[in-house]
Amino acid sequence: MVKQKIREIIEMPQDIKIEIEGNIVKMSKGDDEVKRKLDYAVRKEDNKLIIGIEKGSKKDRKMARTIAAHIRNMISGLEEKYVYKLQICSVHFPMSVSVSEKSLVIKNFLGETKERKAKILPGVDVKIEGDIIIVKSSDKEKAGQTAANIERATKIKKRDRRIFQDGIYIIEKEKGRRRRVK
Repeated sequence: MVKQKIREIIEMPQDIKIEIEGNIVKMSKGDDEVKRKLDYAVRKEDNKLIIGIEKGSKKDRKMARTIAAHIRNMISGLEEKYVYKLQICSVHFPMSVSVSEKSLVIKNFLGETKERKAKILPGVDVKIEGDIIIVKSSDKEKAGQTAANIERATKIKKRDRRIFQDGIYIIEKEKGRRRRVK
């Protein structure tokens, strides 16, 4: 197995401020801030981020490219927020959905007296417009996890899904904005 030098270079936009503290990368633009802990060393030179390993294997090359993809997602999220849309479907019982501080509260789901809650991660904005729930965040993973938490809160067990179609379902999500940066 031949060890080789691995370098991934990411060009940074001028309006995004970056700080590197140990293995934590923080990026900010205006009021938005995204931070991520990375396993590999990342360094900043001029207006570029460099992920480099002197003698790396095939696995190290894969990890470097994965980290580069995460950093590109951070940049893309700061330029334009990630948006997920969910549909509220209530066929049998009218359910009411509201947003509290750190959770989404679902009342009267399938006639249940106990309310269900879905956790909203920090840095994620959730709005309800009619029967559509809009989840927005600069962090792709937090937006996706919050949307999944909301969908999972209305999961039906021990009932026929063809008849009981009540719930909250993801209808639109980010498709991964591709922007090649070298």
